[in-house]
Amino acid sequence: MWQPVFMISGYILGILGLIMLIPAGLDVFADNVEWSPFFSASMIAVFFGFSLFLSNYDKIERITLKQGYLLTAVSWISVCLFSALPFWFHHSVGSVMDAVFEATSGITGTGATIMNDVEVLPQSVLLWRSLLNYIGGLGIVIFAVALLPFLGIGGMQIFQHENSDSNDKFMPKFSYIAKRIVFVYVFLTALAVVSLFAAGMGWFDAINHAMSAIGTGGFSTKNNSIAAFDSVPIEMVTTLFMLVGALPMTFYILLFRRANPDKNRQVRVFLKLIAIYGLILGGYLCFVSDFSLFSALRYSFFTVTAIVTTTGLASCDYTTWGVWVTAVVLFLSLTGGCTGSTTGSIKIFRWQVIYAFLRKYLLSAIEPNRIIPLKIGVVNMPEKVTMSVFVYVFSFLISLVLMSVLVSATGLDLRTSLAAVTACMTNVGVGAIDLIGPNGNYAFFSDTVKSFLCFAMLLGRLEIITILVVFSKSFWRS
Repeated sequence: MWQPVFMISGYILGILGLIMLIPAGLDVFADNVEWSPFFSASMIAVFFGFSLFLSNYDKIERITLKQGYLLTAVSWISVCLFSALPFWFHHSVGSVMDAVFEATSGITGTGATIMNDVEVLPQSVLLWRSLLNYIGGLGIVIFAVALLPFLGIGGMQIFQHENSDSNDKFMPKFSYIAKRIVFVYVFLTALAVVSLFAAGMGWFDAINHAMSAIGTGGFSTKNNSIAAFDSVPIEMVTTLFMLVGALPMTFYILLFRRANPDKNRQVRVFLKLIAIYGLILGGYLCFVSDFSLFSALRYSFFTVTAIVTTTGLASCDYTTWGVWVTAVVLFLSLTGGCTGSTTGSIKIFRWQVIYAFLRKYLLSAIEPNRIIPLKIGVVNMPEKVTMSVFVYVFSFLISLVLMSVLVSATGLDLRTSLAAVTACMTNVGVGAIDLIGPNGNYAFFSDTVKSFLCFAMLLGRLEIITILVVFSKSFWRS
């Protein structure tokens, strides 16, 4: 059972080690050092990774369902642990747990940080943080598109059912999927880099923020995030590419193929919700604060986009806007982007299914003899998909509550615990309270709390069920 798991996980670790050579090269070039700590971390990851790969190498005819769950859990956990090595070797953090927290936050696209001052960090460490956001975003898209349908836990099969046109069934093989997703991902990133540079960022900042926006990760090279630039063009470009990262990567593949993407109803609903949330929050700010209408809309749309897409970049400190906005941020955190995107949280399509089910139930209560299909747009939802959505949302919310109680048991107040767990499980990163908001960080938490929050990040990133299944007793008994 373990052979293909170790083989594929080892290969992934080996590739991760090779990627570490990029910031290692930057260390040598920028700081004129002879030996970067990234080289040491790279050699360890490459050695362990390719040793696992070669010692378990064999042609894989098929992967069982149990092996699929194990592969997902083992590969993500091992990548989080090995990604922490550069932070520890570079003395950028105070403890091993801090290194693991920063790495887990980066690779899961959460963007929560324990760094008190990122602007004093070497460029290589800043680049590594952004690379973690970037490869984590790409990994989760391929995971959602290729592996979740195989595992049958409410992943990309939802997208496939949503798009009933035959042109959407063009991805029968993993290699086909991966190559096209990588191409789209890199193309959009390059476009974001050029656009941010044209908007006024330097090349290094543009590269890092492009990876953060497209990967919807949230790490920044500035302590005050995007607010440090105080630039309307930069905020507009960043907002655009956060939205770009929150749409399904397969949506762009359809555009490149000149197929008809109009049936992708979740994209239209997602964009409408962003517009509605932004206008409501902007109107509220204009009414209760000294902001002009333009400033209110500027900050509201950026904040709404950053939270709903689970990116977590910030153009201002929204925790100063009042208690009502805190509640709004918690609500927006649970929305999420589109299925098949780099975003976290529950995601738009699942909310569409729940809304459609509620509407069907209410109509049935009025007309009990009427046969009412469960439809999203013009597409009938199979019962299996509907059930997987309800199981996922229920598991998500229950896990959020239980994790919040567990964190509060360490001595934290429930408000702080709920805000931190919500920010981590939804992969938004920035919290709804000032301690962990745009101007705060997670450094003050104990190592015990940080370990719980790391687990919460993985729970949210891997769609809850994957982790819960692997940690269940029945999984190991069967």
